[in-house]
Amino acid sequence: MGQLPLIQRFLDSLEVERNFSAHTLRGYTTDLRQFCQFLSAAGSPPPVGSQLDAEQLGLIELEDSPSLTRRILAVMPLDVRAYLGVMRNSGYSKATIARKLAALRSFYKFLVRIEELVSSPVSVIRTPRQTKRLPRCLDEGQMDRLLSAPDAGTLLGARDRAILETIYSAGLRVSELVGLDVEDLDEFSEVVRVRGKGKKERLAPLGAKAVEAIEHYLGMRRRAFGKPGRGPLFLNKAGKRISARSIGRKLPKYLLLADINIHVSPHALRHSFATHMLNAGADLRAVQELLGHKSLSTTQIYTHLTTRRLKEVYDRAHPMAAAKAT
Repeated sequence: MGQLPLIQRFLDSLEVERNFSAHTLRGYTTDLRQFCQFLSAAGSPPPVGSQLDAEQLGLIELEDSPSLTRRILAVMPLDVRAYLGVMRNSGYSKATIARKLAALRSFYKFLVRIEELVSSPVSVIRTPRQTKRLPRCLDEGQMDRLLSAPDAGTLLGARDRAILETIYSAGLRVSELVGLDVEDLDEFSEVVRVRGKGKKERLAPLGAKAVEAIEHYLGMRRRAFGKPGRGPLFLNKAGKRISARSIGRKLPKYLLLADINIHVSPHALRHSFATHMLNAGADLRAVQELLGHKSLSTTQIYTHLTTRRLKEVYDRAHPMAAAKAT
């Protein structure tokens, strides 16, 4: 894709101007490459309802740069709709289609901004309506059992307990946690400096239990490897920065030890943090700041969970609700 100047300029702008992460840039690159493969199919975009599937798209060789660039600039709304049709026929979920459409929307908006196009062919395309899914989270009892599951008497167990405590205490994304350095931690003030999406920094408060777990881990690490000093806060067995994938692989083990018979990802600890905060009466905007959400609407999904819980409490406690139930 680096041979296509327009796309490379777009990716550069995302990295330099909007501080997109390497992971997000890879996603945009993949989505744009797939669209270019679609444009290259059989010399012209296939019609809506064609049976061209994702596997076939992956086998298509891209055309030379000038020819493909002309195709990109000549795209019409009908071509975009045809592409969406291919995605639907290939079994892509609505969420995936929406993400790929968002990449195209952003790309063509950029082309208008740099005056390669007068208008965007994607501007008239509506994003597919999404099925609202409530985030899965653990209740407070399950969280207590999970946080106690790692054996803090071993170095790796102490590390894993500190990881779980930190994610839940500060409501961190796993990507934010693995990016933490020793110097980001302020034990005295019980806060940690977090680099979130778009490389935006925020200070996240840590509870006393999380600080205690981190200090215990660092003490064991110091005895095993020497003074932590600077660099990654959480290390793998090889002494390198731990990865998000490694944390994801370990969580099922601790769920089993905690006798929690549901499958959740490490991100569920962040969901649990937000839900438990709102259940305890925290202000929605305060939770938005703690989570590092740009928009309040992103945080509002958690109100569905807390409203459901309040309704259950109401149905159990209110005399009229009880009378109606009988």
